[in-house]
Amino acid sequence: MYDQINEAAAFIRSRIASVPRIALVLGSGLGVLAEEVERAVAVPYAEIPHFPLSTAPGHAGRLVSGRLAGKDVLVMQGRFHHYEGYPVSRIAFPVRVFKALGVELLFLTNAAGGANPLFSPGDLMIITDHINLTGQNPCVGENDGRIGERFFDMTRAYDPELRAAAERAGSQLGLGLREGVYAWFTGPSYETPAEIRMARTLGADAVGMSTVPEVIAAVHAGLRVLGVSCITNMAAGMSGRPVSSDEVFEISERVKPQFSAFVRRTLELIG
Repeated sequence: MYDQINEAAAFIRSRIASVPRIALVLGSGLGVLAEEVERAVAVPYAEIPHFPLSTAPGHAGRLVSGRLAGKDVLVMQGRFHHYEGYPVSRIAFPVRVFKALGVELLFLTNAAGGANPLFSPGDLMIITDHINLTGQNPCVGENDGRIGERFFDMTRAYDPELRAAAERAGSQLGLGLREGVYAWFTGPSYETPAEIRMARTLGADAVGMSTVPEVIAAVHAGLRVLGVSCITNMAAGMSGRPVSSDEVFEISERVKPQFSAFVRRTLELIG
C-alpha cells in the first residue's frame, strides 16, 4: 500500500503545477463546483496509478487542481463508495495519497438524507461527529507506521476551528446552517424507516453512504477535517414519501448557488 500511495502521488505531482494544502471531495450532485476552479488541470482517475474508478451517478471521476476562492486546491470530482464493491481500504486510498502529496486539510462534502425532523431538503449541515453503522474501518489489517499510528483518537475528528470558520461563512452569507451527526450506512439501498428510527435514537441527524471511511483515514494520517452535508431529502419514514435519487439530484441542483458560495467563503476564512 505504501508503495502504491507514493506511485500515485508521484504521478499526480508530475501533472500539476504545485501541490495545494487543501483538498476537497465533492459528493453526489455537488461536483459542479469543480467547474469553477481557475487555472484548472484535470486528471481522470483512470490515469492515476492504483486509483479506483467512480461508477456512481453524478460522480465525474476527475482530480482537478487549480485555484478556488484564492486558494490552491485539489478537488476530487466524485468519490468512491463501499456499495460500488470497493473495500474501505481502497475508498481511503486517495486520502492517503493526499497526505503523501503534502495536503494538510481535507474538506469533505456529501449528499445526505435528513433524519432530524427539524431539517428540510436544501439545508447545509456542518458535521460535528459521525456514527459508523457498517462495522467497516479502513485501518483494519496490518498497520504501516509510515501512514499513521496503530491506535489513534477520534474525539476531535471534525476540526473545531474549521467548523467555526464554516459557521462564520454561513452567518456572513445569511445561510441557516445546521449542525449535526452523520451516520454511515453502506447502501446502495436507501435505509428503511426502522433503520432511520434506530439512527435517530443513536443520535444521528443525517444519514448517507460515504464520508466516514475518508474521515477515519484522514485522522489516521494526521489531516485536519471539515465535513458538510447537503440535506437533499428527508430519510425513509420522515416525509411519508418514497426516497428517490431524482430528488437527491434535484435538490443538489437547486442549492448549487448557495453551496458554491458557502464553500468559497469557507475557504477564504480558513486562511
